[in-house]
Amino acid sequence: MTMSVAGNQRQTYLRLVATLRPHWRSDLLLPDRIQKLLAGEKRFGSRDRRLYRELLYTTLRFLPWVDPLWDTDPERAAAIVAWLAADGPATANYRAELSISDPQSPVSLSAKAAFLKLNVADLLPTWFARECPAAFTPAELETLHQRASLWLRLQTGHPEQVTDELSNNGWKWRMTSPLPEAIEISDEVNITACASFRAGAVEVQDLGSQLLLHTTMIKADGRWLDACAGAGGKSLQLARILGLQGKVTAHDIRASALTELQIRAKRAGLRNIVTTGQPPEGTFDGVLVDAPCSGSGTWRRAPHLKWITHPAMVMEYATRQLNLLGQFAAAVRPGGQLIYATCSLNRSENESVIAAFLQNHQDFRIEPPFRDFGYQTSPGGITIMPSRHNTDGFFVASMRRR
Repeated sequence: MTMSVAGNQRQTYLRLVATLRPHWRSDLLLPDRIQKLLAGEKRFGSRDRRLYRELLYTTLRFLPWVDPLWDTDPERAAAIVAWLAADGPATANYRAELSISDPQSPVSLSAKAAFLKLNVADLLPTWFARECPAAFTPAELETLHQRASLWLRLQTGHPEQVTDELSNNGWKWRMTSPLPEAIEISDEVNITACASFRAGAVEVQDLGSQLLLHTTMIKADGRWLDACAGAGGKSLQLARILGLQGKVTAHDIRASALTELQIRAKRAGLRNIVTTGQPPEGTFDGVLVDAPCSGSGTWRRAPHLKWITHPAMVMEYATRQLNLLGQFAAAVRPGGQLIYATCSLNRSENESVIAAFLQNHQDFRIEPPFRDFGYQTSPGGITIMPSRHNTDGFFVASMRRR
């Protein structure tokens, strides 16, 4: 009997799972491993890669629900993953044939758990309840287990040029109310192929990341240090906020990240950014410490981190973050501003770091947010939870030197 196309795809998916299983609770670079695995399958077209990427990432999001089945009933595990996967052109036929239940009926996460006789809370690590209790509320659990949207930040005064191109491509998009320069695309698209992207009119940046710098009042024309710039998403945004008379010094110890930042700045036509691999001398009107972190706020995009991160790792990051804050606080001029941010939802990396820093640096004080975008604030800052605006998770605190 000839196997259907979806049946063949299921066999391929199970083979990919068998290859990845030894690594998905230990490999921090699992997304790179998945990408190389799919790229190595020369017979795959772009739609095949989108299908298997969605199935594999769904597997990682819902790992506790399907992991026990791989050795006993792998076809049931595959059927559950087909049901839980996001709907789209690449997955529609596969889900229609192989899903354990009707894939078209909208079902909440709690209803899916009840159908499978499983527990929703099992989808997050038990230790995470101490770090972020809010993540275990129904709304946050629902959002944390949905595929994240692609967010763009406009870098042009003519947004219609961008939105016309998006519409002409037939993509589903919307502009959001929190920030007029943010655009959400719900389809899986290759934005780098767009003329608007190549011209620097848009950059890829999650809405939550975009909101961070708008929670405080940053004066134009200032001199700022982006102390942990990386590839420079916030450096680019900060440069636009400061304007032509302002200046951003972007620092990172990784030369490859600064090279990518330089490419992005040139593409955007921003000439008020300079990069350096050495800690700069002197003081600045403001310093942004977007600190390396555990990345728990990015679990929607990097679900493997749920099963690799552990409390000792979180505390190692917290120690490093406190040291970075202390190091770069010295670069804030008297009366200047210090912004601390992470893409983590862990209290140990956020409010606890701020509390320890303020205890050791009496010349700084917390500033109340200029805008909170509807998020609940704490004495230590603002935690951007994903469900309110369909974002990744972040934390931000703004401090002023006396």
